[in-house]
Amino acid sequence: MAAGARWRSIGGALTTSPDFLPRRPTLAFVLRHPAHLLAFGLGSGLVRPAPGTAGTLLALPIFWFVHPRVPDVAFLGMIAVLFLVGIWACGRTGRALGVPDHSGMVLDEIVAFLLVLFMLPREPLWEAFGFLLFRLFDILKPLPIRYYDRTLKTGFGVMFDDLIAALYTLLVLALWKVAAL
Repeated sequence: MAAGARWRSIGGALTTSPDFLPRRPTLAFVLRHPAHLLAFGLGSGLVRPAPGTAGTLLALPIFWFVHPRVPDVAFLGMIAVLFLVGIWACGRTGRALGVPDHSGMVLDEIVAFLLVLFMLPREPLWEAFGFLLFRLFDILKPLPIRYYDRTLKTGFGVMFDDLIAALYTLLVLALWKVAAL
């Protein structure tokens, strides 16, 4: 902490004044609290220039390792728990940064893309198109994603808009599959 930092309360959490907030979080910031580590996707959110893409890519080895080892119900339960943990972690980290939805917080991409992967056929082509579509929807933020991204400045908002991007991805891929039949 910088000498002479001023403290203030944001949503009940103490943080330093904006003059001392990290503009570009460091590994030290990410390791300072478990919420930061989770929100930043175990550090993948520090990757520049595309932290969201790095976080989404991290979902692939997680899926490939965990999904074959647990029943489908347990995997969906894990996604639900990660969503709830993400609300807490992203909310706390956003308050610490003074930025409700910092681009380095990528747990939302990880959780949403795990859901996409779970729903897709286990084929590299499907996973590749799922990845590309998810990133497209997450970046372009078509309505209502953009609305929720701009209005819900909480941990829930951070997690929710990516869940909608995942649902859009699955809808497009389902229509593609039906059209191919």
